[in-house]
Amino acid sequence: MRSTMRRASHFVAAVGAIAGVSLLEGTQTGASRLPPRLESYLSNVVRPTATERRQLMSGAPVTKLLDFDPSKEVAVFGAVWIDAPMSRYIEVVQDIENFERGGGFRVTKRLSTPPRLEEFNQLHLPADDVADLRSCRVSDCEIKLGQRGLDAFRTEVNWKAGGTQAAAEAVMRRLALDYVTGYLDGGNDRLAVYRDNSRPTFVADEFRSMVDQMPELTTYMPNLRSYLLQYPKVALPDARSFIYWQETVFGLKPTIRISHLTIREGPEDTVVASKMLYASHYFWTALELRTLVPDPGRGRGFWFVTVSRSRSDGLSGFTGLIVRRRVQSEARDGALAALRLTKRKVEQVR
Repeated sequence: MRSTMRRASHFVAAVGAIAGVSLLEGTQTGASRLPPRLESYLSNVVRPTATERRQLMSGAPVTKLLDFDPSKEVAVFGAVWIDAPMSRYIEVVQDIENFERGGGFRVTKRLSTPPRLEEFNQLHLPADDVADLRSCRVSDCEIKLGQRGLDAFRTEVNWKAGGTQAAAEAVMRRLALDYVTGYLDGGNDRLAVYRDNSRPTFVADEFRSMVDQMPELTTYMPNLRSYLLQYPKVALPDARSFIYWQETVFGLKPTIRISHLTIREGPEDTVVASKMLYASHYFWTALELRTLVPDPGRGRGFWFVTVSRSRSDGLSGFTGLIVRRRVQSEARDGALAALRLTKRKVEQVR
């Protein structure tokens, strides 16, 4: 059996990245009150301390760990004021290939509708992953794969011949395309059942369980909740979306990730939801909600409020007890860094 400790040590450094891919610094303009809906959410869900509230109102970014099941979930709140029109953020996030590039993002590729195989040409597997795939079996694999994926690598790659790197990457690209087209056709029911560990992990079940524990969706955004759970059967009015894949540096190794990003612009706020459909390492699923809230009394800009939740198998058991505190600390640090980065990128666009 492969080492659980190896999974956990890799996971520690990864959490900060997924908890804060896009969160926020601000400038106080003299306003001392938050918009009513944002105030209600802070008071009832986040419950910031008096010090944290003062920091937020003075223009400093604020992050806070939210209540969650520490054996498998990381949840981080973040907020800051951005001195730019909300439309500017929408412009930059739709250009996802440039918005999420550099640093931990090695490749970001927005997919067409329908997606095409050649759009995965830049998808490469680390040599360590290819070596692991050679011996991957159900319940014993370092890469998150379902039964179909495990069978494909076992039967379609001649591991005794040369060229296994190219052959394995060709299989991974086709699997990624099939995964995306399956999701576009059948929604969460077509998400993976990971067989990399001793217990099968149903991604759709984990996602539903996570969403059902998010007051952001159950109390404040029920229409978005229905859309996220029942896509494509349920539409979201005034929304547009796209799928993109990335090669990112999480922890100690590159990770392939596929996400569904939805933008819904409404009269009171704008919401951007980034739903993780697949990750080759660390994560079962994740969801980041980014809410843009106007505040005319403060100026032309907007409050940028994010909640990021992710589920993983790296925090349970004895090993989880050892790394949990460090994971939480890195999650907040990553969220804070991402808030500052997002503010800078949005405000510098002219």
